[in-house]
Amino acid sequence: QVQLVESGGGLVQAGGSLRLSCTSSRSIVTLNVGGWYRQAPGKQRELVATITSGGTIMYADSAKGRFTISKDNAKNTVYLQMNDLKSEDTAVYYCSFKFFTLPTSWGQGTQVTVAS
Repeated sequence: QVQLVESGGGLVQAGGSLRLSCTSSRSIVTLNVGGWYRQAPGKQRELVATITSGGTIMYADSAKGRFTISKDNAKNTVYLQMNDLKSEDTAVYYCSFKFFTLPTSWGQGTQVTVAS
């Protein structure tokens, strides 16, 4: 079982920035896809961004131009840099890693609150 530990959430003013981190207990050299999702109160969980082992990146429309996903294989960590945050970005953010031959693993979630 792969353990994912998230950090970096918090309270920020609109227009501010946060960087979320998701560190894996397993080397991410064999990571197939790493991603960030979010779930706002009363809403379904939605995809924010993904990054593949080859570095292919995909963003939800709401994240394009403001968020950047990246990974550091040496630190077994995937990051989500969030800039120009808006109140509608308020949610619990979850990381999700899919390793080759293993089931998908999820982090415990980190709260991001953007005050307008």
